[in-house]
Amino acid sequence: MTADSRTSLPCPDCDPQPAAQTAAPGLARRDFLRVTSAGVAAVALGGGRLFADDKPASTSSSGKETPETLTKKLYDSMNKDQRKEVCFPWDYKDPQLGLLRTRISNNWHITSPAILSDYYTSDQKEIVRAIYEGIISPEWKDRVDKQLKDDNNGKTWGNDQNIAIFGTPGDGKFELVMTGRHMTIRCDGNSTDHMAFGGPIFYGHAASGFTEKEGHPGNVYWEQALEANKVYEMLDGKQRGKAEVSKTWPESQVQFQGEKGTFAGIPIADLTSDQKEQMQKVLQKLIEPYRQSDRDEVLACLKTQGGLDKCSLAFFTDADLGKDKVWDNWRLEGPSFVWNFRSVPHVHCWVNIADSADVKLNS
Repeated sequence: MTADSRTSLPCPDCDPQPAAQTAAPGLARRDFLRVTSAGVAAVALGGGRLFADDKPASTSSSGKETPETLTKKLYDSMNKDQRKEVCFPWDYKDPQLGLLRTRISNNWHITSPAILSDYYTSDQKEIVRAIYEGIISPEWKDRVDKQLKDDNNGKTWGNDQNIAIFGTPGDGKFELVMTGRHMTIRCDGNSTDHMAFGGPIFYGHAASGFTEKEGHPGNVYWEQALEANKVYEMLDGKQRGKAEVSKTWPESQVQFQGEKGTFAGIPIADLTSDQKEQMQKVLQKLIEPYRQSDRDEVLACLKTQGGLDKCSLAFFTDADLGKDKVWDNWRLEGPSFVWNFRSVPHVHCWVNIADSADVKLNS
């Protein structure tokens, strides 16, 4: 392959989009959910709040409405038929998928109606857009919009994304989940016990092919991998021997291992002070796309389990596009922290973070 040649590698998981994960017009909600069983990575969690002194989010210090208050406004605006279609009890379990609220996948629709379809009113569409923009950092809004458009055949945000609401906003625990190809995001007002982001999340991007000269051109998340590879460049030969892992772990394997788990790669505790400083930069780059409250929850959860020193960093050597030792697949993992970055053939990131590994798995 020449320096300027481009390779477009197929992704068996989501390219082309599997028909089984696409909502058919008029498909009943329960039937639709049952045919989206591929790629489950669910974590069943109880009620409560992330921290004992937390209160449900209402408005920000600036007085601006939060995604949580907007979720209540959306819920209150829905008619009976809409609630029947997209609203669920907090602990609703699908017969095949289990606890639906905590499911993630690389390419799925949690309910059938697209956000920008005629199913929702103009006001409701505006509210959902405001919720989305409230979850994403303002600096990343345009980049995530680009990702969604690239990954959905030029369709802009809302044309291929869906929502579901669990619980009753304004009356106890509740959560809104937004899904689509290469997206699972949430807002929960700290209703979900122990979890950052309200539960596991997913993001990805299939901007274009790969070139040895340019890397992953146009991929909005590739900068995260470049930041992690700076750590690799700082490692000596012995450290690289620990950090390099010959076979990529399954990307959807994001259940927590706990303190006695076996983590791939080199322990962050074994790094030098300057290498650890670069690891902090990696962490900040990973959480950068999200609102400040979610960033704070990630850091608080990580601190509770012992910080980055309890995590390990692995670079998988069996998937090195361009054979340049700029590692495309890598993983940062601790007792109850998993950030799995896979970019062969394109970016898939599976994220699961809590302040405790004591959770019940549900697959």
